[in-house]
Amino acid sequence: MDWDKLGYQVIPTDYMYIMKSNADGTFSNGALVPFGTIQIEPHSSVLNYGQGLFEGMKAYRRPDGEVQLFRPQENAMRMQMGAERLVMVAPSVEQYIDAVKQIVRANKRWVPPYGKGALYVRPLLFGSGSVMGISPAPQCTFLIYTNPICNAYKGRASSLTLLIDDTFPRAFPGGTGGVKNIGNYSPVFQVTKEAKAKGFSDVLFLDAVEHKYVEEVSSCNAFIVKGNVISTSPTLGTILPGITRKSIIQLAHDLGYQAVERKFSVDELLEADEVFCTGTAVGCKIKYWLCRVEFKTGADTVTQKLYDLITGIQTGLSEDENGWVVKID
Repeated sequence: MDWDKLGYQVIPTDYMYIMKSNADGTFSNGALVPFGTIQIEPHSSVLNYGQGLFEGMKAYRRPDGEVQLFRPQENAMRMQMGAERLVMVAPSVEQYIDAVKQIVRANKRWVPPYGKGALYVRPLLFGSGSVMGISPAPQCTFLIYTNPICNAYKGRASSLTLLIDDTFPRAFPGGTGGVKNIGNYSPVFQVTKEAKAKGFSDVLFLDAVEHKYVEEVSSCNAFIVKGNVISTSPTLGTILPGITRKSIIQLAHDLGYQAVERKFSVDELLEADEVFCTGTAVGCKIKYWLCRVEFKTGADTVTQKLYDLITGIQTGLSEDENGWVVKID
């Protein structure tokens, strides 16, 4: 494997992990199996009604060659929260973390060397049981696969260039925007495809009610910096509670910044000193109607300080003072 050429392409690894729920709603007998196709019933709830969730996390190679995870218990709890919303049973936190450790250990040779990228870990939970009417599946499947990826966001080393869309909301109050529902993502394919055709990296979505408050990008949370204050939109049901987001808020507090969760408008964003996204933690440029704005970037920015701090913890370069890291033995 030429790690210097690693991008964001599909690279199957050696093993995947599968565990199915029992009749009493518990999970047991999970196992590693060779990576490959899976069988699924045509009547399954996930195929017919979109009953499914996914998580996204990474395994990092440390400078000493060891491998570690970043806050996997948070992913496990977020999956449980999403499962409750979609009326699915979910593995326990302990089962989730054990399964993630097993899959990373089995695919350890696919974890890139330090500084070359990470092993992306994709846990899935979906209604695999058969149903005829619109109802929750009688059985759920928990599946994990992995894929090595480069450090840059979707292969990009430069800052993100975001198009603000005030006509097409990503999520609506009362919907599923606050969980990693598989159905949240394909509806934005069209608008993001159109944005990319115009040269933008992604789309920054606004709220569905007043169409003026910043919510999030298609796959990451947004932050603005003004002076000593770092703001991000509150998670009130339409915004995903990102784990990198949560970590950045705490690290910003630790560095002495005022980190707040509040609604902020497009006008406030356009007047900000810096704009960045998590989990990508990179700076942004913004276009809104005829207004194109570039924000402060570089070594002296708050964005760079936070990026260096969180990536240092994730990769083992910096001390983990919060107990966030889980090592793979």
